[in-house]
Amino acid sequence: MEIVLRILLQLIEIYSWALIIYIFMSWVPDIRASRFGQMLGSICEPYLEPFRRIIPPLGMIDLSPLVAILVLRFASGGLVSLFRMLGFI
Repeated sequence: MEIVLRILLQLIEIYSWALIIYIFMSWVPDIRASRFGQMLGSICEPYLEPFRRIIPPLGMIDLSPLVAILVLRFASGGLVSLFRMLGFI
């Protein structure tokens, strides 16, 4: 079961980095229109959308991606705690 936990934590880490890259892509004009930008958008936007509905942008600053990444971090900590509590690690 420890392997399952490691895989899940690695997937969360990879997704967090994908979100960070997607956020930085907003600073470069027209990069989101590229094939890579569209692919990353199709992966990241469904996760970010609920956060954007809850947390509106403050002027030109969108804080929802920061909250979304924090939720992923808390989820990874929760997974570790759950696996420990269940005696898998």
